[in-house]
Amino acid sequence: MTTPRAFIIRHGETEWSLNGRHTGTTELPLTQNGEKRIRATSRALVGDDRLIVPSKLAHIYVSPRSRARRTLELLDIGCRDKLPWHDKHTPCDVRTEAKVQVTEDIREWDYGDYEGLTSVQITEQREKAGEKVWDIWRDGCPGGESPADVTNRLDRLIKDIRARFHDEAIGKPKGEAPVSDVLLVAHGHILRAFAMRWIGRELTDGVSLLLEAGGVGTMSYEHRSLHEPAILLGGAFMVDVVENKA
Repeated sequence: MTTPRAFIIRHGETEWSLNGRHTGTTELPLTQNGEKRIRATSRALVGDDRLIVPSKLAHIYVSPRSRARRTLELLDIGCRDKLPWHDKHTPCDVRTEAKVQVTEDIREWDYGDYEGLTSVQITEQREKAGEKVWDIWRDGCPGGESPADVTNRLDRLIKDIRARFHDEAIGKPKGEAPVSDVLLVAHGHILRAFAMRWIGRELTDGVSLLLEAGGVGTMSYEHRSLHEPAILLGGAFMVDVVENKA
């Protein structure tokens, strides 16, 4: 029986992610190491006998930021259609019919006045202003987005995923279900928030989840029911091992 999944992948390392600077709207390239690790993720997790099977992907959502788009390129999913930001199709081994959709709904949290700052710098600013310790999940960002803003766009995206791809497949025999897995390539804070909203948790409760640069997570369901969304733990997440042996 079919249980659809939603795979989340954070973009590879950038100079700012390496230094702990909050990166929302700023466009930054991946570092050389960031590109290397995403290629390792592709070798370890993408393939017919791997966690992410390209032929089973129905759709790919990607943030408009260039670091997320570059990460998708390096994952080498093998899309038949050209990527939306390319002028023409780059020849490849076609492995999926999934369409790629660039969407603002999965862009990074808008950090507003905190763009480019580290958590230490933000704490120092707030202490000088006599403000309480910052918690993005509770406070949001001045000049940027609130937890409610982020919740609204993520809920819209999750509703779209379930209505377009998961509802028609869940619980059906393997041979009768349409292709239904989806992939999302985006950013640290927004993907952690996505995981919380996937299981119906409020962001203001606090998000005790980590997703490092290049990290991968899997969302699915218990008991093949859309009413029982779950975060799938485990899987062959051996990227570091593969990379070290390469």
